[in-house]
Amino acid sequence: MSRHLIDDVAISWEELGTDLLDQAPPELFLALTGGETWPSREPQNLFTLDGSPPQRMTVTPEATGDLEWGYVLHPHGIEVISLSEHDRGPLVGWASDPLYPFSDHPAMWAPAGPAQGPLRASPKLPTTPTAQSTAGPSRTARR
Repeated sequence: MSRHLIDDVAISWEELGTDLLDQAPPELFLALTGGETWPSREPQNLFTLDGSPPQRMTVTPEATGDLEWGYVLHPHGIEVISLSEHDRGPLVGWASDPLYPFSDHPAMWAPAGPAQGPLRASPKLPTTPTAQSTAGPSRTARR
């Protein structure tokens, strides 16, 4: 997961595609995608005001102003952070059922907020922000 999301991208992702599910069981792939396939895409035609080559953004608490969600990969799950509400978020275990319906309302992703059913299966993290937290692009639904 970290290789696909972090190591194999030059700058950022425009969209995550079904290639992220290449190793998923066929039944899960069909349930999540309806059988459609599309590739992950990096943004095209990036430019900087000074003409220098685009670089990855270094995410710090001060540099998240335009971001809505942050995601931190941990060995036992992914931390989902609603940046408009919190500095930390609940940890969603890697074994969570991806077909379980969940809310995308920021208040539902508080570090100690309401349970999201099986998505809260991993141990809770401390509520103190760390310098290692990284944020991702705004969450948008593909389909």
